[in-house]
Amino acid sequence: MKNIRHFGIVVTDIEKSLEFYRDILGFKIKIDALEEGKFIDTILGLKDVKVRTVKMYADDGNLIELLWYQSHKGKKIENKEIFDIGASHPAFTVENLDYEYKRLNEKGIKFISLPQVSPNGKTKVAFCYDPDGAPVELVEELTN
Repeated sequence: MKNIRHFGIVVTDIEKSLEFYRDILGFKIKIDALEEGKFIDTILGLKDVKVRTVKMYADDGNLIELLWYQSHKGKKIENKEIFDIGASHPAFTVENLDYEYKRLNEKGIKFISLPQVSPNGKTKVAFCYDPDGAPVELVEELTN
């Protein structure tokens, strides 16, 4: 394995998700494309796929991929718990978690708890929710 290329997040409303990931968290759009045809049908094992794919990058170059399926409607997992099986959450490093917590709260973003310092004192962590209710971890690396 050479590196992590990106991770995909299936969304129900691309505009709300762009507002959260781009406008609020600060990711920048690299590619915004509508994918359809034989290739995407084959690799996903589906027929007649039509999906808007928005690849976004952080300042360090790492990518997330928002996927808005126009052809297939997935089942929303109600009340998904952080401990449920499968991919759990993305984690993003921030400069100042207390600032981000306040800023995001003012924009109506819900958090599980106030920012907490880890037992080893190396990080401060808080989880918030994206527009689909998926948990997102925000981490500040502390200097001791």
